[in-house]
Amino acid sequence: MRHNKKFNHLGRTSSHRKALLSNMASSLILHKRINTTVAKAKALKMYIEPLVTKAKDDTTHSRRIVFSYLENKEAVAELFRDVIVKVGDRPGGYTRILRTESRLGDNADMCIIEFVDYNEAMLEAKDSKKKTSRRSRAKTKATASITETAKTEKSSKPVAVAEIEPIAEAKPIAEEVVEDVVEETPEVKAENTEITDVDEKASEGETTEDNKE
Repeated sequence: MRHNKKFNHLGRTSSHRKALLSNMASSLILHKRINTTVAKAKALKMYIEPLVTKAKDDTTHSRRIVFSYLENKEAVAELFRDVIVKVGDRPGGYTRILRTESRLGDNADMCIIEFVDYNEAMLEAKDSKKKTSRRSRAKTKATASITETAKTEKSSKPVAVAEIEPIAEAKPIAEEVVEDVVEETPEVKAENTEITDVDEKASEGETTEDNKE
């Protein structure tokens, strides 16, 4: 009986299965995308994602552990140098399975397994969806309606007459003030001359009285 034996043997012996998954993992790291059956892709997903998590800690020990699974120096170097830079920020879920048409001959379920952050088309589509979400559309519509109502209120608001009248009366008031100042200046000068004449006469009278004495 096969109680609690959950992983798929893929119809192979243990050594054959390990070699298969090791080669598929190396191909996925080097090419970033491979085409295979759904059963093999699910087994590969369980095999390669712990290795990517191990590669986040770039030490000699972790490199030796990853190499013991992959047994490919180029794949190990690519994983620690390039792949981990793109997918290292994720807490998990580094790969994606995209189902395709069935295979001719045996009608097996086929798929594409790839690294998530290497599909540029899907990343661009995701960014565009984020930019034009339902909430953002609703916000833009609300702001547009508010601005339109504000513009209509400003255009329909009547212009008050009291606001125009002080501007029209400002010029004549200023001119009258200037004329008054011009007219008052000679009178002041005349008064000043009269005061000086009186002072001179008073001073002359005092000098004559002093002389008499």
